[in-house]
Amino acid sequence: MKTKNYLIVGNGVAGTTAAEAIRLQDPKGSITILSEEDISFYYRIRLNEFIAGDIAESKLIAKKKNWYEEQRIDLRLNTRIAKLDSAAGQLIAADGEQLPFDRLLLATGSHSFLPPIEGINQQGVFSLRHIKDARAIQSHAEKSEEAILIGGGLLGLEAGNALRKMGKKITVVEFFPRLLPRQLDNKGAKRLQKIMENMGFTFRLAAITKTITGNNGQADGIVLEGGDTLKGQMIIVSAGVRANLDLPRSGGLACDKGVKVNDRLETSCNGIYAAGDVAEHQGVVSGIWPAAMQQGKVAGANMAGGDAAYHGTTMSNILKVAGIDVGAAGNIDAEGRYESQVVSSGTTYKKLVIENNRIIGCVMVGDIKNFNTITRYITEQRDIGTLKNSLL
Repeated sequence: MKTKNYLIVGNGVAGTTAAEAIRLQDPKGSITILSEEDISFYYRIRLNEFIAGDIAESKLIAKKKNWYEEQRIDLRLNTRIAKLDSAAGQLIAADGEQLPFDRLLLATGSHSFLPPIEGINQQGVFSLRHIKDARAIQSHAEKSEEAILIGGGLLGLEAGNALRKMGKKITVVEFFPRLLPRQLDNKGAKRLQKIMENMGFTFRLAAITKTITGNNGQADGIVLEGGDTLKGQMIIVSAGVRANLDLPRSGGLACDKGVKVNDRLETSCNGIYAAGDVAEHQGVVSGIWPAAMQQGKVAGANMAGGDAAYHGTTMSNILKVAGIDVGAAGNIDAEGRYESQVVSSGTTYKKLVIENNRIIGCVMVGDIKNFNTITRYITEQRDIGTLKNSLL
């Protein structure tokens, strides 16, 4: 029987987990991972530690060279794929090389969204998504005193904390009236904000950046709607991400917010699968590590002839924001529509969101004890009648 030729575009958690799952089921098939990046699979969540100088770049690496050799996986770095010819079953690299496949996984991830702010293309304006962004931020920080963060999302706050550790003055400008609007309700966000203010952060909430000002193409501050000006020699934009859809669209695959996939993680084209930040399953692009890992496992198993199904992932995050533990899962109920249980003291804030004796969401700041148990209860839709008063 002819050995199968598997191609995976993207060497993040989804692509790497899929390669592992393929190898488990198909010991003989040829597996190639293609990546635009110049290092193997690494922990993106630790980029802020690298920026701050707390860890060396080598410590970011999750899978070293010998792992790929042991798994007989051909990892090709610095390789940009320009086009997908789904009818011919091949990829075309930027240098014109044609790469045929029997099974293809698109794990191309996402890119930072840059809003249409005047002056955003100047030197000294950064987003943080990849190792190359972290290197550029670290290098520019050496000649900067003040940094402005546009967006109070997780990666932005983490980058801000890394720069704070380097002695920089940090101002966060957030469009929403609270920090981490997707993970925290008002009280949880206020608790986090207070702790971070005590660490030296300055916040401008419910504020819109109108212009990034500059001198000879070098950013030197921003102007807010309403006319206030803020000074900063570097600007980090953390305004969310968008799926990388150029490649799937070039192959005619059905896309909306992401590449549309079924429960087997198959796209609209036979033999082509998608997983991770680029995949849209039942209208949802998850964008979280646990979902990418689960999807990679399912996609890899099915590519190698298995019969696995993906049924979604409870949206949960355990974060460390400026060294403060934050946990959020399910429906955080920022509007206060459901029954809730709240425990709050000092620097901690914990809330369970309850409907019909079942937990549907939770928020934790400063103390995430029992978070994994509670997330499991949300997934299992467990009746917590007898436990209701003891879980926090």
